[in-house]
Amino acid sequence: MIARLQSVALVGIEAVLCEVEVDVAGRGFGAVAVVGLPDTAVKESVERVRSALLAGGYNFPKHRTVVNLAPADIRKEGPSFDLPIAVGMVLANGQVAQTLADRYWVTGELALDGRVRPVKGVLSMALLARQHGCEGMVVPADNANEAAVVDGLQVIAVATLAEAIGFLTGQLPLQPVRIDLEAVFGEAARYDVDFAEVRGQEAAKRALVIAAAGGHNILLIGPPGAGKTMLARRLPTIMPPLTLVESLETTRVYSSAGLLKAGQALLGTRPVRSPHHTASAPAMIGGGSVPQAGEVSLAHHGILFLDEFPEFPRSVLETLRQPLEEGVVQVARAFASVQFPASFMLVAAMNPCPCGYFTDPSRPCKCTPPQIDKYLARVSGPLMDRIDMHIETPAVPVRELRSQREGTDSRSMREQVLAARRIQRQRFGADSTTLNGRMKPRQVKKFCGIGEAGESLLRQAMTELGLSARAHDKILRLGRTIADLAEAEQIAAEHISEAIHYRRLDRQL
Repeated sequence: MIARLQSVALVGIEAVLCEVEVDVAGRGFGAVAVVGLPDTAVKESVERVRSALLAGGYNFPKHRTVVNLAPADIRKEGPSFDLPIAVGMVLANGQVAQTLADRYWVTGELALDGRVRPVKGVLSMALLARQHGCEGMVVPADNANEAAVVDGLQVIAVATLAEAIGFLTGQLPLQPVRIDLEAVFGEAARYDVDFAEVRGQEAAKRALVIAAAGGHNILLIGPPGAGKTMLARRLPTIMPPLTLVESLETTRVYSSAGLLKAGQALLGTRPVRSPHHTASAPAMIGGGSVPQAGEVSLAHHGILFLDEFPEFPRSVLETLRQPLEEGVVQVARAFASVQFPASFMLVAAMNPCPCGYFTDPSRPCKCTPPQIDKYLARVSGPLMDRIDMHIETPAVPVRELRSQREGTDSRSMREQVLAARRIQRQRFGADSTTLNGRMKPRQVKKFCGIGEAGESLLRQAMTELGLSARAHDKILRLGRTIADLAEAEQIAAEHISEAIHYRRLDRQL
């Protein structure tokens, strides 16, 4: 007898419909063959299924059994096929008669005692199920909230194999899981930090407002202890809240990587990824024999913070050039080419020299000019060219550290950012996801006109600093964002002047 259930395979973060066919023959010995390009974890599912069935009081097939995972040309990985294989064996073995398996997709890992454990990528699976018009999904209880954010899909949470079989045979009615998205966002979208905690650095705060308003990449340069890390970690507090679409896209990446907490439905705040400078290129960009999302994809719609920027291997830093330009990562392997989203804001921090005190007035620098040049040269010119703003963060004087007056707080900074973002949404119309920092060349030409005074300033800067064509466009984009913050329709000379100021380090780097 043959039983068929619908399940889902993951390729990167994309879900692919997979039909699980179980054929229990009426003859032969009790060997089980799993075919359809399974990996080791899928092949090992036979032993987990055997123990789970026996623990639940079900018979394991005594005759030869074939489990086929179709389509056979897509590699199947992970333990998510345990539950559909177990249910298929019960159905194919004739232990139950009635079934709802043709109306519900099934996924889940089995423990030896029959418990159902969570699996990766359930959000992508649920989105695919809705796309195919499926009535609902049977998922592990710990994944239920994650799948329930998909509107129009019945999500049935099961904690044991017996519950799954009971529901699919109509013997155990279970209510679909429902969640309140507004409550989820309200509870998740909270920050424990605020820019008011950062003493001094008002000029750097102004630069971060510009960066957040226009989606510009930024580099913070200053001595140790100047507050670079504090500034970077508070940047999400002034950025616009995640929209539902952005949250779904980001949550899909985290779900496929297995980084969602048990019971978590969505990411409510923008992610901040801060990999150590010993991270490898596959860890940063994504990869592996079976391609997995890297740090740039985990920072999708959020911030990638690279502290000690020059300490990263140059080969790793150079891999950032393509995602910074295109917002996606293409990972090619022998059996597949997988695309991951990677639309992030780069925030980097570095010292001005190897010892760190080149710009500190209170502590002498012990580095020689050749050592400083060699240190700065660790970051290539093409990569530096892709960073819109280069900001100096000087050491904070003691009087400011001891001052009782708080600096600019996140609320007032966020209000400026939101006002500038509203102007950009009106400007770009149908393409409302575009920010000033990501304008195409034709958009720069259309929206970044400058007067005669600004033209003169820009020409002088291009000549004196030896800026590239890319830097030229970045100054115009920055000027457009600064003008938006000032609610000015035209980019004035003072806006271009401030934008040029944020590129002054090009001469050194």
